[in-house]
Amino acid sequence: MRRLKAVSLIVSLISILLFVNPSFAKERHGEVTVQVNLNAPADAKNVRLWIPYPVSDEHQNIEDIRVNGNFSQGGVYREGENGSMALYAEWEGAMRERTLTYTFKVKRKEVIKKDFPKKEPPFSKEEFSQYLKATSLGPTTGKVKELAEKITKDKKTNLAKARAIYDWIVDNMHRDPNVKGCGFGVVETLLETKGGKCADIHSVFVALSRAAGIPAREVFGIRIPKGKEGDMTKAQHCWAEFYLPGYGWVVVDPSDVRKAILEQKLTIEQAKPLREYYFGAVDESRIAFGTGRDIILNPQQNGRPLNYFMYPYAEADGKPLNEDLFGFNIGYRISFKEQ
Repeated sequence: MRRLKAVSLIVSLISILLFVNPSFAKERHGEVTVQVNLNAPADAKNVRLWIPYPVSDEHQNIEDIRVNGNFSQGGVYREGENGSMALYAEWEGAMRERTLTYTFKVKRKEVIKKDFPKKEPPFSKEEFSQYLKATSLGPTTGKVKELAEKITKDKKTNLAKARAIYDWIVDNMHRDPNVKGCGFGVVETLLETKGGKCADIHSVFVALSRAAGIPAREVFGIRIPKGKEGDMTKAQHCWAEFYLPGYGWVVVDPSDVRKAILEQKLTIEQAKPLREYYFGAVDESRIAFGTGRDIILNPQQNGRPLNYFMYPYAEADGKPLNEDLFGFNIGYRISFKEQ
C-alpha cells in the first residue's frame, strides 16, 4: 500500500512539473524506414499502393523525407473528410518486382493535457458534427446510447462525462491478446465481449462519447520500439481524443491501461497511477498518422471504404491485395533506429 501511494505521489509531482514547464515532457528521436516489395501478380497491368504518411504538428516533427523505388508515378495526397495523408505509388505494366523505400526522421513529444478549465463554455454541435456522428461499426443509438446515458447519468460537463466513460472502460473491458492486429472496432459486439485491442477499446470510447454528445475521435498511428532500434511492422497503435470546450482536444488511452494490467499482472488498484496518467496524456513512444473511419482514400481506391487507415493498403488491377485490414501479406517491413 505504501508503495502504491509513493508511485501515485511521484506521478502527481511529475504532472505538476509538466504543467509549470512543458520542457519536462519526454521526447524520442529517430529514423523510420518503410520497405515495400509488393506481393502482386507479375502480370498485373496496374498496381497501386497507399501508405500512412505522418505530418508535423505540435507533438511531432517529421523531416528529411526520402522516397525511392521503381514505381511509375506517385505523390502525397490528403484524404478529404478527415485530412489524413497518404504516400501513394502506382506501377504500370507487368513487372517481376515492385519496390518502394520510404524513410523519414521523427521527433516525438510526450503529450500532457491536464490543466483543465474549471468551467466549460457552450460549443457548437454543428461545428463538431463530424465527431458526433455514427460510423459503419460505431453506432450512437440503441444499446450504445442506452449505455452512454447510464454511464454519464448526472454528469453535466464534457470532462465529467468523458472521465466516466474512460473509467467504465478501464473497469469493464480487457485486452484480448488473441485479437489480430489492432482489432476491427465492432462496437455492439465489443459491448458484449468487452475484450479487444486498441482499435476495439477506443472505438467503444468514441462511440459512447459521441452517443453522450461529446465530440470524439480515434487517432491512428504506430509505436516506437523501446530500444534504440527495432521492428515496427506490427507495432501499430491507436488512442483517442475528446473535445473539451474552451480547452481543445484531450488525449486518452484506456487501452494502454488494460495492456499494462494484462502484461504486468496488475490489479485495478495497482494500475491507478496509469489510469490517472492516460487520461489527458500519452507517452512519447508513438507517431500519429491521422484520424477517421470508413476511409475513402485519395486517389480513391476501387475496394470498399477502409475501416481505418493505419496499415499500408494495395490493389492490383482494381482488386485489393490486402487479405484483411492489416495487409501483413502484401510485403512490407517498418523499422526504427534511434538518433
